[in-house]
Amino acid sequence: MTDDRVLYSVDDDHRIATITLNDPAKRNSYDATMRDQLARYLDQVAEDDDITVVLLRGNGGVFSTGADMNNAYGWYGPGERKAGSRPSQRRRLTVDRKSFGFYHNLMGFPKVTVGEISGYALGGGFEMALMADISVIARDTRIGMPATRFLGPALGSLHMFFHRLGPVLARRLLLTGDVVEAGAVEHLGVFTETCAPEAVTARARYWAAKAAKMPADGVVIAKEAFRLVEQSQAYQGEEVASYLFHAYGTNLQFAPGEFNFVKTRAEHGAKEAFRLRDEHFHVDEPR
Repeated sequence: MTDDRVLYSVDDDHRIATITLNDPAKRNSYDATMRDQLARYLDQVAEDDDITVVLLRGNGGVFSTGADMNNAYGWYGPGERKAGSRPSQRRRLTVDRKSFGFYHNLMGFPKVTVGEISGYALGGGFEMALMADISVIARDTRIGMPATRFLGPALGSLHMFFHRLGPVLARRLLLTGDVVEAGAVEHLGVFTETCAPEAVTARARYWAAKAAKMPADGVVIAKEAFRLVEQSQAYQGEEVASYLFHAYGTNLQFAPGEFNFVKTRAEHGAKEAFRLRDEHFHVDEPR
């Protein structure tokens, strides 16, 4: 059964597949079902000899705001917990190991991945934008890992953050939960191309078309070679570290005065919880 919140199409003439996140009302945030559909389409691309490039994008002018935090504990399965309890550590490790398998597969994907990034790329959406081989991003796109503010800074693919962002920017975003505009880090070369919002779609398709002209066997061999180099230089231990620290980090104990998103959401609803989160973490700039 397919999920129409993820769309799939193939341009046979140009050897390009397009996967589109299609839930703009929720800024293309995703739950486990939606992510699993995305993974199935990626498997389909990987196994199709006639496809060289996959273009990842989002409808509604937004790439993705990551995992759907309206369903924070829902990732661990309905009915798995007694009312009012929290998922066990063993349950967290089991689910997070599977969840991060998706990101590991994307990072080592055998075809060229091109990201068309606009609007927001937050949380898991930010990770996907960074994992793409070629990412075209609008200057006004909001990027970052805001969930670190209520799940802790050991969140996501840490090796990839430090390798792609550099240690200074990675620490800044993870230790503060700051969300910044892509244009503010354009000089760092984090993304392949940073451009005006109205140019993102055309520029992403331009890069996809260029990559699709490469010899398909050569691309697959190169992607495996790239993966070997990154694994030996930057990602040793990443597979275990990512889900291990995420599983531990989501089991935080909050001290008085610290912001507990899950508790606040249960008391006030998701919309108000996000407002209170932003209010709690706001610090005025010095004059």
